[in-house]
This record gives sequence, C-alpha cells and structure tokens, in this order.
Amino acid sequence: MTSLNPDRCNLHIPELNGNVTINNATSNETLLEAASMNLIEKNIRAMQGSLIAAGAIHCLVGVTGLVGLLLRFIGPVTIVPTVLLTGLYITRATTDFAKVHWGVSAATAMLALILSLYLGNYKTPVPVWTRSKGFHVTRYPLHQAFSILIAMLFGWILSAILTAAGAFSEDPKSSDHLARTDARTDILHRAHWFYVPYPGQFGMISFSVPIFVAFLIATITSIFDSIGDYYACAKMCKVPPPPSHGVNRGTLIEGFCSAVSGAVGCGHATTTYGGNIGAIGVTRVASRDVFYGVAIIYILFGIIGKFSAIFITIPYPVLGGALIVMYGMYNGVVLSNLQVISLTSTRNLAIIGTGLLVGLMVPYYIENNKGDISTGDPEKDNIIKMLLANPNLAGGLFSCILDNTIPGTKDERGINAWRRIGDDLIKSGEYAEGNEVYEPLLPRRVKSARIVRYLPFLKYTPKNNENKPATNDSLLNPTE
Repeated sequence: MTSLNPDRCNLHIPELNGNVTINNATSNETLLEAASMNLIEKNIRAMQGSLIAAGAIHCLVGVTGLVGLLLRFIGPVTIVPTVLLTGLYITRATTDFAKVHWGVSAATAMLALILSLYLGNYKTPVPVWTRSKGFHVTRYPLHQAFSILIAMLFGWILSAILTAAGAFSEDPKSSDHLARTDARTDILHRAHWFYVPYPGQFGMISFSVPIFVAFLIATITSIFDSIGDYYACAKMCKVPPPPSHGVNRGTLIEGFCSAVSGAVGCGHATTTYGGNIGAIGVTRVASRDVFYGVAIIYILFGIIGKFSAIFITIPYPVLGGALIVMYGMYNGVVLSNLQVISLTSTRNLAIIGTGLLVGLMVPYYIENNKGDISTGDPEKDNIIKMLLANPNLAGGLFSCILDNTIPGTKDERGINAWRRIGDDLIKSGEYAEGNEVYEPLLPRRVKSARIVRYLPFLKYTPKNNENKPATNDSLLNPTE
C-alpha cells in the first residue's frame, strides 16, 4: 500500500465541483460521503485484480522452482545484511508506537524481558490432574511461553488505569491520545458480529496497470525478504537451513494466499513477518501444532468482527513495547548466523559492512532527494524510487553480487556449514531435528510418485528409501 503513488489516491469528484446545488450542509456531507465510498470501492476493485495477478506470478515463481535456484548463490554473508536491514528499518515503526507513551512501552518491554530471560531458568508450578497420578503439581515454563501475551495484558491494564486516572489527553490531536484504551473504541462499535468475506463483495473485480506494477515490485522484494526470514526462522527453531523444495513451497503458498487476499478484497499480500520469528525466540515455542491453532484462531477473528476489533484497540505504546522485545530478539538471531563464517576474513567483513551501509544509505538518499530521479516519465520514476527505497533489495542485492564475485572458499563464506546435516549436529544440540521437518504432510505413495521428480516444490522419496538418513543435497538440486 505504501508503495503506491499517492497522486493516484487524490479525491476527485466532478459532481461536486459547482455543477450541483447543495441545499444544506447535511446534504453536502451525505453526497460527499457517498461519492467517497464509490471512489474507495472503485480503487479496491482495481487493487483486487492487480493483487490477484501479482499473487499468481508470485505463486508461479515457487511452482517453477526459480526461487530455489537463487539458493545456489545465497549464503550467510548475503542473508545477514539482507535480513538485518529489516530489523533495523522496523525501528521506525517501533518508535512511532512507543513514543506515544514511553513509560507504558518500557513497562511492557521490561516485563516481557523479565519473564522470558531473567526468569528463563525457572519453571512455574502448575496444578494438574491425571488418571495415573491424580492431583499433583508439575513445573512448566508457563511464564516464558506466554511472556509476550502476559506483558501485553499488563501494559493494556496499565493503560486502562492511567486512562481512568486522566493521565492521557482526550484530545485526538494530542501525542499521548492513542495511549488511551478508549481512543479507538469506535472500531469496536462499527465492526460486524459475523461477516464472511467473499469475492465480488465490492463489485466486479477490475485491473490497474500502475497498481499491478507496484504490487509486482513489492512481490520481488518480498521474495528476497522471505528467503532471509526462512533462514532466520530455521536458526531460531534449531533446525537445518531450508532446502530448495521447502523455499519453493513457501514461495508458492505465499503467492497463492496473496491471490486469495486479492480475491476477497483484503488489499494486501501475504508474506513473512520478522516479529513472529522474534516471538519464537522469546517464548521458545516453535511447535507447528501451535501455529495450526493460531491459524484457526485468526480465521475465526476474520469472521467474528467484534473479537478482532478488540485487538485492534490495543494502545499504541503496548504494541511498541512488544515490538521492542520481538524485533530485538529477531536482530540477535540474524547476527547469530555470523558464527558459521570466518570473521577473520577481510572479505566477509567488507561485504557485510558495505552491504549494510548501502542498504541504509540508498533509501535515505531517495527519501530526502525524491526530485533527483527524473527520467521524464513519472511512472518510471516511481518504479525506480520504489526499488531503490527498499533497504533489503538495495543492501541484499549488493551483498549477493559481491559475495558471488569476490573470490572466497565455501568454508570461508559459511556455505559448507549450512549444508552440513547429520546426526552429530543433532546430538551436539545445534539442531533439534533434521531435514525431515521440511517434509510435506503427504502420504509416502504421493511423495514417491514419478511426477514428483518434476515438481521443484516437493521432494521425491523413492519407495526403497525409507531408512536413508536426511541430507541437505536438495540445496544443490532444486528438483529434489
């Protein structure tokens, strides 16, 4: 959304430019509101068709295995600056949330740190009952698993107390107004109890070339971001780096979900989110069953509007405090990838340092010198600006080019360390599981079908290969 040209969103209503006589202010407001809604729905329909097309291309990249081929040229020296730039740039959004009230943000972040880190070696006594032991007390790191949730609830209650005490201004223009718990309660009143989104709810879906170009550029940068997030998530969960068929499948699903989002009128695509990776590190909960449950809850939130509206009303400083902890952890995990490369190599240090600098410098230049990009075609200018303003694309692409053109051994670059999979690494504690975590939940007869050999988003498993140890050779062969 932010990549779209603001000039395309200007409200232009010819019917109200003096050709119609308005009898009173109420009629004027009614007509203006109706015209505004018509314009909004028209733009939404154009975004829907454009997003469906961009999502289809995104999905096609995963189906054909093109993104898997990139893994041959991507290693830790490329991943670290690319993904770290995401965490560095999220400081802007975190600051915007936290500056509403630094006290509430600090209290929320500190409680999350205390529960997840300071008390990380302690376990909470939990009373349980089982048929074999009856009623007894067991110990479980409950406070750590729910540290983010508990901290946000604490911050929410603190904001409610300060709101009731009159500590926050009731003026919407005040800087601390969004720290109030009742600042956005109008959302709760307007939300439907039940609503199922469906294709065509805003009318016939249309298409816009400029919007499609914007979505397509966002799709390209999203693919690079997702590759980095996949590796960061694997590191956080103590599993091997993702093989090519896993990355292809993830890209395929992201594109498919983006197309579905466009069809039902969400107005935004689907991609990875670094904050969730940070939450995994803070809570130490990486079970896929948990995420299955979260997915079901999110679907219910999308249908039961009142419930989702409650979470939209979370005070801004509470969100800021949570983001401080989650993205702080995310940045740390990204930096942990440096342990597999040679930090005594001037080559590696120069590439990482220069990549970070370029990723910060180029977007900063574009933001402050927008008029310097002038090809004579405004559409081309916007495309160039959108590409250069993306820190991941600028810094990551620069690092990738240097890493693959400057001479260096695979051990020096950390490539061999990422591809080394074996029982010794699992026993040493470096990996909690092997490459089997990337196996799709499909019957063996499906995975052993001959056609799977030609599907780069699935791994072919021969029928007589049941006991073969897991390897990561698929990093080299994208069709495996």
